[in-house]
Amino acid sequence: MAAEAAAWSEADLRWMARALELAREAEAAGEVPVGAVVVRDGRLLGEGWNRPIGACDPTAHAEVEALRAAARAAGNYRLPGSTLYVTLEPCPMCAGALLHARIRRLVYGAPDPKTGACGGVFPLLQDPRHHHRVRVEGGLMAGPCGRLLRAFFARRRAGAREEAKGEEPHG
Repeated sequence: MAAEAAAWSEADLRWMARALELAREAEAAGEVPVGAVVVRDGRLLGEGWNRPIGACDPTAHAEVEALRAAARAAGNYRLPGSTLYVTLEPCPMCAGALLHARIRRLVYGAPDPKTGACGGVFPLLQDPRHHHRVRVEGGLMAGPCGRLLRAFFARRRAGAREEAKGEEPHG
């Protein structure tokens, strides 16, 4: 299970607020509202939001987008000493990317009860066979992060129901 931080720093709150802004950009584009930022030494290295639909790229999750931008800014695919802030607990693909990038610390907002891979459903980052360890802290601004996601999916389900009502019966 992810460690719960006793007290979040001002910087933690500021960076997660930025990740939430990015999640809203994803939502405005019709994507699942998840945003992420990579920070090192108090400086933003990269940011991203979910873009798999718009980019026609199944790997264009917020975390991967932020890692790509950070690696370009750093001039290195390894990002030691960095923290990744993300509004939703990362999936297995993104957890693997965090390991390969050598992220020092992961801070996420809402847990993902279906595909969370950082202490939730699949505790991939806690596997002792990995050479690198990522410090995982979950629950920062979990309320706002979770509400954004729940509202998005509620609207999507309501739209699907309305669309189904308007369909002609098959004969």
